[in-house]
Amino acid sequence: MILFRRFRVLILTVFLVACSVHIVIDLLPRLERRIGNASGASPQTPECSCPRGAGEQAPGWAAWPNKHTSRLLRDFSSEPGSNLTSHSREKASTAEAPSKAGNQQHHQQQQQNQLNQRARPGLDGHERRGGGHESAFSRRPAAKGSRLHALFEHPLYNRPLPTLTEEDTLFNVNTDIRFDPKAAENQEWHGQEKDGDYAPTGDLSSDSYPNWLRFHIGINRYELYSRHNPVIEAMLKDLVTQRITSVAMKSGGTQLKLIMTFQNYGQALFKPMKQTREQETPPDFFYFSDFERHNAEIAAYHLDRILEFRRVPPVAGRLVNMTKEIRDVTRDKKLWKTFFISPANNICFYGECSYYCSTEHALCGKPDQIEGSLAAFLPDLALAKRKTWRNPWRRSYHKRKKAEWEVDPDYCEEVKQTPPYDSGTRLLDIMDMTIFDFLMGNMDRHHYETFEKFGNETFIIHLDNGRGFGKHSHDELSILAPLSQCCRVKKSTHLRLQLLAKEEYKLSALMEESLQRDSLAPILIQPHLEAMDRRLRLVLQVLADCVEKEGYSSVVEDDMASEGTDTASAPRR
Repeated sequence: MILFRRFRVLILTVFLVACSVHIVIDLLPRLERRIGNASGASPQTPECSCPRGAGEQAPGWAAWPNKHTSRLLRDFSSEPGSNLTSHSREKASTAEAPSKAGNQQHHQQQQQNQLNQRARPGLDGHERRGGGHESAFSRRPAAKGSRLHALFEHPLYNRPLPTLTEEDTLFNVNTDIRFDPKAAENQEWHGQEKDGDYAPTGDLSSDSYPNWLRFHIGINRYELYSRHNPVIEAMLKDLVTQRITSVAMKSGGTQLKLIMTFQNYGQALFKPMKQTREQETPPDFFYFSDFERHNAEIAAYHLDRILEFRRVPPVAGRLVNMTKEIRDVTRDKKLWKTFFISPANNICFYGECSYYCSTEHALCGKPDQIEGSLAAFLPDLALAKRKTWRNPWRRSYHKRKKAEWEVDPDYCEEVKQTPPYDSGTRLLDIMDMTIFDFLMGNMDRHHYETFEKFGNETFIIHLDNGRGFGKHSHDELSILAPLSQCCRVKKSTHLRLQLLAKEEYKLSALMEESLQRDSLAPILIQPHLEAMDRRLRLVLQVLADCVEKEGYSSVVEDDMASEGTDTASAPRR
C-alpha cells in the first residue's frame, strides 16, 4: 500500500515537472524579447526584400517558438495561389541613410526590378501602377475637363438631400466634448509623436478627429458619405499610407480575410490577391466556390460612386509587405504558424478558412510583397447596430436545387406583399442593388445590411463585393431576375443609367479614369470595362420591355417629384 502511494506521488511529481518545463519553454522567447527591448536593443531587424536561400530563415522569424518551422519549410505553394502580379516597390519609410547604405539599397532595388520583370509575363511591367504608396494620391481627383468631373457636375449628380435632423444622422456629435485618447486604453497613442505620426491630446475637437472617425460621423439615413466630402479622399490615402500596427484573421466567411489596424486606430478589411487580372472564373466553378478578388472590391467602390449610390465603404488597393506588415505585427498565432518559404524563395502564408486555406492555395509574394484591397470598417456594432436581411432573391447555394424565384415567375408579387418591401423605398433599393451586381457579374448577394437606427426607411449597404468581375465573356442574366420580375426602378436611377449609356459619359471610360487613381492601377483589364457597357445596354433593354408592357408610370417610380422632401415613407404603387 505504501509503495502504491509513493508511485502515485512520483507520477504526480513527474507530471508537474513536465508542465513547468513546457510553460518555461513557451514563455522564454517572449521574456527574451522583452529583456532585449528593455536593454535598448533595436526593436526590429531591418528586413531584406531580396530572395533567401531555401534553408535560410528570415530575420525575426523566431517571434514564436519555432518547433513547426522545419515542417513549414518543407511545404510549398502550387501555381494557382501564387501572386504573379505583386512586386517589391515599397518605399523606405525612414529617413535617408548615409551614402553607403543608400548605394546598397539602390543596388538591391535594381536586383528586385530585374526579378519583377522576369516574374511578370501577364502585364506590361508594373510601371503603369505608379511608384509607391504615396504616388497614387499625388494625382488630383477628377481634374476639370475630365469625363469624371463633367459627370459629377451634371444636375443628376447634384440633387439636394432632405434636411437632416438628429434622427437622420448615425451619430450626434457634441462639439463641446473633446476627444480623449485615453478612452482607447492604449498607451501607444501617446508614443506616436516620436515617429512623427499622430500624437493627439485631450484638447482635440471633432474637426481634428482621425479621418476614419470623421467618416463614421458623416453617415446618415440616405448615404454613407456625401458627394464632395474631402474626408473620403483623405481616408483613401490613409488606407494606403498608414502604418499597420496589428493583423488578425477575420472569423467567419469562406475565404481568408485579415483585419488590419493602423497607427491612428482605424481598421480595414484586407482581401489578398488570389488571381491575376487576366484570369477568369473557371467555367466549372459554382458561384459559391468562386474566388474572392481584391480588384473586384476596389472596382465595386468606384462603380458605386459613378452610379451615385454611395453605399460601399471606401476601398483602396495596397501593396503589403507580408513580412513587416503581416507576420511581424500579428498576434494571431494561428495565422503566424501558416507562414513558410516556398521553393522559389518567396514568403507565403495561407491562414485558416473554409475554402482555399492550404499550402496548395497559399498566398505568395514576390518575394514578400502582395497586393490586396483594404475596405474601411463601418462603426463598431456596439455603437451603431446593423440589421442583417435575407435577400429575397437569394440563390440556393446548392449544386442541384433551385431557389423559389428561379421557378416562380410571379415571385415578385409575393415579395411586394411582405414587409419591408410593401412600403417605402426598400424594394426600389433592391432594384438598385440588382443593377449594381449585374454590372459587376456578382451572383453572391445572399444577405444585405442596414443601420438599425434608421429602421426600414434607409439605404442598403453594399458590402462584400469580392465575387464580382469574374467573367467578362459571360453576362449572367439571372442576376436581373428581380428587375425583370418586378419591373420597378427609381426615376433617378433610370435617368443616370441612360446618361451613362451616352458616348460623352460612357461607363467604361468613367470607370477607367476613376480606377487610375488607385495605387494598384490598372484595376480592371479592358474586356471587363467593355463588359460593363454591354451589360448596361441589357439593363436598359429590360427596363424598356417593362415600360412597353406595363407603362412608364407603373415602372418608373418618381423619386424626384419634390426635391428636398422626405419621400421614404410614401406607400408603393
